[in-house]
Amino acid sequence: MANNGANELLLSQSLDPAAPKAKRQLNKRRFLRSRSAPRAPELVPPETNDYVSIPRSEPIFGNLHPSFKKVAICLSVYLGVGAVIFYLVGKQIKGQKTNGVLDAVYFTIVTMTTVGYGDLVPNSDLTKLLACAFVFSGMALVGLILSKAADYFVEKQEILLVKAMHLRQKIGPTEILKEVEVNKTRYKFFLVFSLLLVLIIAGTIFLVNVEKLEIIDALYCVCSTITTLGYGDKSFSTQAGRIFAVFWILTGTITLAQVFFYIAELNTENRQKELVEWVLTKKVTILDLEAADLDEDGTVGAAEFIIYKLKEMGKISQEDISLVMREFEQLDVDQSGTLSISDIYLAQPS
Repeated sequence: MANNGANELLLSQSLDPAAPKAKRQLNKRRFLRSRSAPRAPELVPPETNDYVSIPRSEPIFGNLHPSFKKVAICLSVYLGVGAVIFYLVGKQIKGQKTNGVLDAVYFTIVTMTTVGYGDLVPNSDLTKLLACAFVFSGMALVGLILSKAADYFVEKQEILLVKAMHLRQKIGPTEILKEVEVNKTRYKFFLVFSLLLVLIIAGTIFLVNVEKLEIIDALYCVCSTITTLGYGDKSFSTQAGRIFAVFWILTGTITLAQVFFYIAELNTENRQKELVEWVLTKKVTILDLEAADLDEDGTVGAAEFIIYKLKEMGKISQEDISLVMREFEQLDVDQSGTLSISDIYLAQPS
């Protein structure tokens, strides 16, 4: 019965000369009203205040992203294995020592972040080989953390930053989400840069009060540490200082690297925006129409024009188009140049 109804509908459309035009109008409306598939939900129900109703971020430690769990596990394993190994060979490491376990964790962190103060150094062939292995694996792990963990934390605070920057303006959730999407990298940079300033100030204050350094020496030690320069003339020498350093060094070095990463990303993004603006504002010529005419029928449809513009903007490549066309041809079983319900049914494996 369903097939008979479909056949009757197709027959009525073929007999009605206005049907193709109506179908094109319908497709055009659907095309204009179509929306991209939403990303995985990252928001919970809105939170209302006196200024604006905005979506509220999920708790940072609730429902952790799988990639963040992977990073946390890798970091825990690395620090755990490093602490055990360097504790066992502690007598083969020379330098200014405080506590066996603490010194082992501290040495692991200093090696992983490539700070290398020189206050603790390998003193045997075995410890030198272990240090070589841990510095390479540590650098790889830092790269993994940069690409996963830091980005995860920053994204959770983007909406709060937009809210703070527009506290006196009444903007709704839609406008906030739109601004986050448009200026995503910029807000990430602001957040990470703010965190870097907090870490620099906190590290300087700690070194002045606990390690009893002069303020210039403390700032010098902070800068040489987070940049992994690590001259070694100033370092964390007390037990309390090394406990602080275990957390601060790792956070500081990763945050600084993330700042430089976002600076590079902002530069690339700005160049991309300039290219898009140039493509959209330049005059369309006959040569452009010839290039956009994919089926070479002398006319350029909306789909052809959009594809051509996206290629000019660098959003898609010819390889992307070829891959999609290959899938289209596989689905177009009757080779009519269009996809229908029957094509989809026939293309499915029996």
